[in-house]
Formats: sequence, structure tokens, C-alpha cells
Amino acid sequence: MHSEWYDISPETAAAISAAKQRGSKVIAVGTTSVRALESAALRAAPGELLAAGAAETQIFITPGFRYKVVDRLITNFHLPKSTLLMLVSAFAGHELMLKLYAHAIDQRYRFFSYGDAMLLDRAALPA
Repeated sequence: MHSEWYDISPETAAAISAAKQRGSKVIAVGTTSVRALESAALRAAPGELLAAGAAETQIFITPGFRYKVVDRLITNFHLPKSTLLMLVSAFAGHELMLKLYAHAIDQRYRFFSYGDAMLLDRAALPA
């Protein structure tokens, strides 16, 4: 998995933490945002949701990953057998992703172009 640089301001970290505390959903736009937010959660000090600041993430999210921050994801359709397809499968569930891709192919969605975005809810993992 490639590394990506991110920077989360203290104000953004505080706003996301406040949203989670009041029960609001956090929506990430793009897989880079997911990786940044979940990496910042892994770096957080005890009692914090997110560690503010700049860092490089090499997080490789695969099925079974327990998301701490992101509740919904807006993303495009990703290439088969790609690391990003693994990330969205970990997020929404592998079976659902197979169904969504079959529907998109059947309906001739324009992959890698305008109109190929989807809004995903995070799947619940077994306790």
C-alpha cells in the first residue's frame, strides 16, 4: 500500500470529536480522507479521538479493520483486486460491494469518469 501525507488541524480534530460525541455521523470524501482520519485515530493519545497534526500514513485497511472515526464514505468505483477495493470492502462489506459492482456493470455506469461515485454506510462488524 502506498503512503500518503495528511495534515489535520486542531480545529478539524476538535470538530470531528465533538460531532462523534453528540452522535453525528462523520462522512469522509475519498479513501485518502478515510486513511488520514483512521491513522490519526490510531495516533491519538488516551482520551482523544484524533491526533491533530501532519503525518504520513501507510495504513493498509483490509476486511476486519475496526473503524473508529468514519461512518460514511463517498468514493468512486475502484479497480478489481486493488488495495482501495479492499478498503471499501472492509468499510461496507465484501458481499455488498460485489452486488454494487454487478449493478454498476449491468447498468453501464461510467467508471473512472463523472457519475461513478457512491455513498457507503459502514457495515457493522461482529462483536
